[in-house]
Amino acid sequence: MDLTIPDMALVVLIGASGSGKSTFARKHFAGTQVLSSDFFRGLVSDDENNQAASAEAFDALHYIAGKRLRAGLVTVVDATNTQRGPRAELVRLAKAHDVLPVAIVLDLPEQVCLRRNEARPDRDFGAHVVKRHVDELRRSVRSLNKEGFRRVHVLRGESEVDEARIVVEPLRNDLRGETGPFDVIGDVHGCRAELEELLGELGYAIDRDEQGRAVGAAHPAGRRAVFVGDLVDRGPDTPGVLRLAMGMVESGSAMAVSGNHENKLLRALRGKQVTMRHGLAESLEQLAAEPPEFVERATAFCDSLIGHYVLDGGALVVAHAGLPEQFHGRASGRVRSFALYGETTGETDEYGLPVRYPWAQDYRGRAIVLYGHTPVPEAEWINSTMCLDTGCVFGGKLTALRYPERELVSVAAHKVWYEPVRPLVAPLPDREPTALALDDVMGRRVIETWAQGMVTVRGEQSAAALEVMSRFAVDPRWLVYLPPTMAPAETHRDGDLLEHPREAFAGFGSLPVLCEEKHMGSRAVVLVTRSASVGPRRFAIEGDGAVYTRTGRPFFDEESTTTLLHRVRAAVEGLWDELDTDWLLLDAELLPWNAKAMKLITGQFAAVGASAHAALPSALSALGSALDRGVPVGDLLSRTESRLANASAFRDAYRRYCWPTEGLDGVRLAPFQLLATEGATYHDKPHAWHLAIADRLHQADPGLFTRTKRLAVDPTDADSVAAGVAWWESMTAEGGEGMVVKPAANFVRTGRKLTLPGLKVRGRDYLRVVYGPDYTDHLDRLRDRKIGPKRSLALREYALGLEALDRLSRAEPLWRVHEAVFGVLALESEPVDPRL
Repeated sequence: MDLTIPDMALVVLIGASGSGKSTFARKHFAGTQVLSSDFFRGLVSDDENNQAASAEAFDALHYIAGKRLRAGLVTVVDATNTQRGPRAELVRLAKAHDVLPVAIVLDLPEQVCLRRNEARPDRDFGAHVVKRHVDELRRSVRSLNKEGFRRVHVLRGESEVDEARIVVEPLRNDLRGETGPFDVIGDVHGCRAELEELLGELGYAIDRDEQGRAVGAAHPAGRRAVFVGDLVDRGPDTPGVLRLAMGMVESGSAMAVSGNHENKLLRALRGKQVTMRHGLAESLEQLAAEPPEFVERATAFCDSLIGHYVLDGGALVVAHAGLPEQFHGRASGRVRSFALYGETTGETDEYGLPVRYPWAQDYRGRAIVLYGHTPVPEAEWINSTMCLDTGCVFGGKLTALRYPERELVSVAAHKVWYEPVRPLVAPLPDREPTALALDDVMGRRVIETWAQGMVTVRGEQSAAALEVMSRFAVDPRWLVYLPPTMAPAETHRDGDLLEHPREAFAGFGSLPVLCEEKHMGSRAVVLVTRSASVGPRRFAIEGDGAVYTRTGRPFFDEESTTTLLHRVRAAVEGLWDELDTDWLLLDAELLPWNAKAMKLITGQFAAVGASAHAALPSALSALGSALDRGVPVGDLLSRTESRLANASAFRDAYRRYCWPTEGLDGVRLAPFQLLATEGATYHDKPHAWHLAIADRLHQADPGLFTRTKRLAVDPTDADSVAAGVAWWESMTAEGGEGMVVKPAANFVRTGRKLTLPGLKVRGRDYLRVVYGPDYTDHLDRLRDRKIGPKRSLALREYALGLEALDRLSRAEPLWRVHEAVFGVLALESEPVDPRL
């Protein structure tokens, strides 16, 4: 005998003392799932039979049950539960956590219960107690469904109890095993022609009957459509939409959740009294022209729709009006009501419509939530949620989101089919395009990126960034991008090396990679315009562009910057027409190191080198004399000699990256990526393409532009890997800093995971500049360095940088671009080891 229970449920065992509830619970459920009233009496009073402790025991039991139900765990309450009052408390507890209450009744004969109790020394109460339990149970069985139990299983007799088997079933909304890909379609509202057009844009082949009507659709690649509800009402062809959607759902090429309009239409079709507003009358009139069997089919379809689906391992939730995280995968009237109608503030707007509670503004869940219900002019991400109702029936668009690609596909409404009571509002605040406001950056920020979803910036990080931005940065109208930090490869565990190319190659799996020479200088972003007239027109600022550091600070004074940009502009001359742009943005390294970091070099690195060479030779002389006198200082002498050698290597290392400069004389640029031009970004271009652009700049002005050496490596080819290692060893032996290993294709996802843009592999001697002259003596300790936080930071900054470039290329308002740029700067205050 199979007893089915949902895999998110509160199971209430009901039975007289001696009916075998505890034995049944032990047999069918894990010990952690069962909460026994006897155990809790013992917990609060050290006596499991102390009936005087029952109130305290059940208080504790309900508290623990609540914690489990909040976590979505099956919870079993082992108590007699023969009285309505205790059962009502448990039903309320289940509803409070939006799980289904299930009753399992062990209805055994009174004599069986008495016999079992007589065999137990701890059951010293009289037979009258068992008789009362049995009587209470028999009076209760028929009313359990009315009390709120969604499933009731009654086992009569010992044989039924012995033969029972618990079968845990997923809830109907639990489709976590369905991984897609999906095309999630917003509110259709009877716009059949637009739906057919959108399905065509999405690549679906539409099936038609002998009358030419669309009766289904399928995607050749096996994608599935997901309708967010409100297929019906308001539009010109509710039956046509239902015919198409029902055919897709029945064939398995689509699924659908209920909208509030389907729910209301169902009630009307069943003869319930409903208010004929918001297009319902039109739907009923259209359906009246259809055959009765079609109306019956439509009624059954609407009745079958559930409130929401949880898909793709819990990563995607689809609900008509949206759904907060605490309701995902839950089942209750409250959850269904929110999924269909949302929640209102109790107020009405100037049009007499209810003001919806902005749940998406507070959403911080892991899952993406896609929904409709309240039309918006443009589908936009808000905290990993998106409303796909773009008002097709009101003359807007019918929109779908491709998942997991996060690509929007829309078709325009053929006309205004239904006049809206409230006009669609503007998607962005109405402000001057270059205006910025403190509210854009103050406090905790959650920034939506197309590359990696939501990126959170904490309030204290925003405050630190605001200080830097307001005091030191270039004009924000030029500050359109900041580059991400770069993470090192996994730590090398052998020999006297802390970093090695093999770990970097392995870090990208089987992806082909490109190794690029790592220039030791200062990261520079170069924004240059084709002529002086471009700045005021495109960026609302006079000038030729900007050259700034990775924290937004200008490298040079205004005159020097203009001179440098004129040289860059001349070198770019052949690219303006080719790229169809009048401005471009370069990611580069500005050389030499001392051009920007002279104070750092003299105040920190040179001071260490000078101090070591001033003190250690004298120490060696004194130790040598002591050794000659027979003092046992040989080990100390050897360590001091090693320290002097390390200090010399340290000094030689930083000196290699410095040469004399005066003004711009001696300054070089090593560009390695073209970031953006008018209307375009280039993250989809392979790195070889970007370096070819850089080579052309070097050919145009070899006195300014430095060429970046590079080598392609196939991590699956041992000979190619060996060649990459040898190339790195040769460069670092000659004093080079090392190399950066990048996916050859540039922007890459592995599954849904964003791949790091690059991993740096620095040479043994260069790392002395980072970790100190004697770092090789402490490799065991340094090999425990934690690179995870650095990698996480690099990915988040990378995603924000890509977002800024995307917004810039689309000519979005400055505050939108600046939001992502500011986020990168804010994340730089994260407490990550700066030596990594």
